[in-house]
Amino acid sequence: MLEGLSYFFWFLAIVAFVFEVVALVDVLRVPESAFPAADKQSKKLWLILLVVANVVGLGGAANFLPLLSFLPIAAFIVAAIYLADVKPAVKPYKKKGQGGSGSGPYGPW
Repeated sequence: MLEGLSYFFWFLAIVAFVFEVVALVDVLRVPESAFPAADKQSKKLWLILLVVANVVGLGGAANFLPLLSFLPIAAFIVAAIYLADVKPAVKPYKKKGQGGSGSGPYGPW
């Protein structure tokens, strides 16, 4: 029974690490000017927080942090705050790959 429970928590740590990676990749794709325009903290601060969250999350997923199990939870919370609050706020300011000058407010012309 205890072994199954430890596998469950290990699986949760891996899922949390994937969310942290998704948040880090997203913050890298947003231009720096989008954060003050959306009235959010700076891109530099979010990069630092999410890089630290990814390192801690990797440590939790690789089972290197068994005694300090609150750190992977805190890392997940940082990523969850970014994904739930900051990402939707800066989404309108993201660089479009195919946009260019032929883009209107509702898509390409």
